[in-house]
Amino acid sequence: QVQLVESGGGLVQAGGSLRLSCAASGRTFSSYAMGWFRQAPGKERDFVAGITRFGDRLFYADSVKGRFTISRDNAKNTVYLQMNSLKPEDTAVYYCAANGLGIVFRVSSQYDSWGQGTQVTVSS
Repeated sequence: QVQLVESGGGLVQAGGSLRLSCAASGRTFSSYAMGWFRQAPGKERDFVAGITRFGDRLFYADSVKGRFTISRDNAKNTVYLQMNSLKPEDTAVYYCAANGLGIVFRVSSQYDSWGQGTQVTVSS
């Protein structure tokens, strides 16, 4: 397994931007497909975005397509989520996750490792 630590969350006004980072420990980061999920109070943990091992394929939830961008830097063992044009409905705890099979899944149960989460709050 890989240890993951998210950062970059905070409070932002609607229309603003944030960039989340997820730093991974270990020397095999490029073996993992990575995903971002989010969970609002009282709701399920939902898929937001995913990226394959070398960043050649990107996947997004319909609700964030065109506004969010996932990327990774394997030399820095880090995956990013650039979030633009934020809306109040984007408010949630955001988690990064790693899949050791190197496959992006849209289902949280398929991920081996999770970070502790970072809160994103978008005010109207």
